Amino acid sequence: MNIHIEQLMSDSGVKFGTSGTRGLVKDMTDFVCFAYTSAFLQHLIHEKQIQKGDQVGIGGDLRSSSPRIMKAVAKACQHYGLHPINLGFIPSPAVALYGIQHHMATIMVTGSHIPDDRNGMKFNLPIGEILQADEQAIKQQWVDIPDELFDDHGAFIKQDAVLTEPSFSAQKHYIERFTQFLPDNCLAGMTVGVYQHSAVGRDVLQQILSALGANTISLGRSEQFVSVDTEAIRPEDVELAQQWASEQALDAIVSTDGDSDRPLISDEHGRWLRGDIVGLLTALYLRADIVVTPVSSNSCVNADFFEQVLRTRIGSPYVIAAMQTAATNSPEKGVVGYEANGGFLQQSAIELSGKTLSPLPTRDAIIVILSVLLLAKQRQQTVSELNASMPAIYTSSDRLKNFALEKSRLLMDTLIVDKQINSMQVQQLFPFMGEIKAVDTTDGVRLSFADDEIIHVRPSGNAPELRCYTEASREERAIELNQLALKAMSDWSESV
Repeated sequence: MNIHIEQLMSDSGVKFGTSGTRGLVKDMTDFVCFAYTSAFLQHLIHEKQIQKGDQVGIGGDLRSSSPRIMKAVAKACQHYGLHPINLGFIPSPAVALYGIQHHMATIMVTGSHIPDDRNGMKFNLPIGEILQADEQAIKQQWVDIPDELFDDHGAFIKQDAVLTEPSFSAQKHYIERFTQFLPDNCLAGMTVGVYQHSAVGRDVLQQILSALGANTISLGRSEQFVSVDTEAIRPEDVELAQQWASEQALDAIVSTDGDSDRPLISDEHGRWLRGDIVGLLTALYLRADIVVTPVSSNSCVNADFFEQVLRTRIGSPYVIAAMQTAATNSPEKGVVGYEANGGFLQQSAIELSGKTLSPLPTRDAIIVILSVLLLAKQRQQTVSELNASMPAIYTSSDRLKNFALEKSRLLMDTLIVDKQINSMQVQQLFPFMGEIKAVDTTDGVRLSFADDEIIHVRPSGNAPELRCYTEASREERAIELNQLALKAMSDWSESV
């Protein structure tokens, strides 16, 4: 059967999100996963980035559907004369790092933070994540799928195992990335709670912290998948962190999302820090020169911390593309990036105390956790004091779930007409705001009002959700604005 991938997207409901595909598990049949993997591999072969006989690394998160999808990916690799290597259940950045080190294409089966009824696949080139140009090329692929492999429901007729026992090489390399870069016992004297839940990197994170001298305490381990979103933290996770902090003397609580590329860090009181703040603190610890971050990130990055700050659309491919350009234009500078979810990307090699941290241009959580803890220790501050030392600009973010993409598009079209802001509609939607001072349509609609207050709305790139980001000079006001804006858009949705 000859299939066009863009048509498959429409027929299956499994669409491209950030650096790969996302969809409901019931829609991600063996057939669909095989086809998407085939398109990715075919694109790489055509571009001469891989050839028959090469190895392809495959990793996965701890969702119940990941093992099946990993097998479908492996079968597609074999179909193209490639050798699938089982990297096991490890963090997404560990998979990408191994691929870069061995000039190997890699695929990570993960749905990141989204619920267990969904999953996805992240595609990595031998040099790192796919970019927008790769995504467009993959969408345009025609792939031949052997009909005899699948039944009428898209499942493999033969459920024969194609993945070998997992190799622990990628995990070992990832752990050594941090333990060989940072000084021995650099975290000695710190007690860190590790909120494990179902994060695939939970054990790796704890191993690294312990190897660097920290006293670690395991918290909240779960054998069922838990949907932890580092941008829209669940109320129960807020309560859990504060409870743990009150029960034990902790310097911080740390965690990640499902595939461990986005961090969660709390202070000693169990209060979670914002992802864009911990990204900024990481850039400070690593002494970066040029920082790339999306428009949704806290504006305090624009203070005089760095030589240059570049703003992009939301999504790691946009951050990576801007980092690449910056590194090309200024090869002697340290170029890094981060997203509002806290995921940190490193385009340049970073040198500290005579040791070098090699580039890793994909989201990573663990470098953020380590950098924040070490910066606090370096400055002889608690994590709360370190957080308070940043400029008094506060952000809040949340989302409207089950908000259809069509409604999101209608809202964007309502706010922006003929590339101009519809001021009357903005005032009707947000009557609690003052005069509009500036508009940024880099990604969604970002509205700056009087008193430097900001409301930024955009459709999610990988789920039927409407994201809302707010900014104000007081934390309580940023939270209040977010709640008001979400209610206003929910009411609008019900009225159309």
